[in-house]
Amino acid sequence: MTQNVPDFGALLRSAERSAVHLEMRDSYMDDPVFADWRAGLPVDRPDAYDLPEEYQAWAALVRETVGRGVVMRRARIVSEPVTDYIRWEHAITERHNIASGEQVRWMPRRLASDLALPGNDLWLIDDRQVLFHWFTGDGDWAGHEFNEDPTTVKMVAAAFEAVWDRAVPHTRYAV
Repeated sequence: MTQNVPDFGALLRSAERSAVHLEMRDSYMDDPVFADWRAGLPVDRPDAYDLPEEYQAWAALVRETVGRGVVMRRARIVSEPVTDYIRWEHAITERHNIASGEQVRWMPRRLASDLALPGNDLWLIDDRQVLFHWFTGDGDWAGHEFNEDPTTVKMVAAAFEAVWDRAVPHTRYAV
């Protein structure tokens, strides 16, 4: 395990083949776009709502990464019925994640009962580096850990692939 956590943009820019993200929470920290969506604004339509700068910067980073030939996949494990936060994520995924070049799949939590999963959300870069994200019970950011241990990387890669194989593409998951 490495204690020095690299800048996320630099980590993603170091990817040569793959960058995968596993999300396992039903809500995350407060987000102004989520608040706007809850207020009824049509945040899923590009013609009706300008996304904040951090969303635009993320989309540019994804386009840059995918443009170099890196495959970016995101799998979301969600409880059902879904929370408002997950309903919002689903609503914005086409415009934000998929339009930028990510592949996104969804898996109901009930289908994960027999899978060995890591305890935290994570990014896996090129099957060699893992960045674990920690959140509080309320979904607020709590920190992260960078890990290059081959045993941990292997476990994370197997867990992600197991989820990816069971999950359904964004267009087939109805919330």
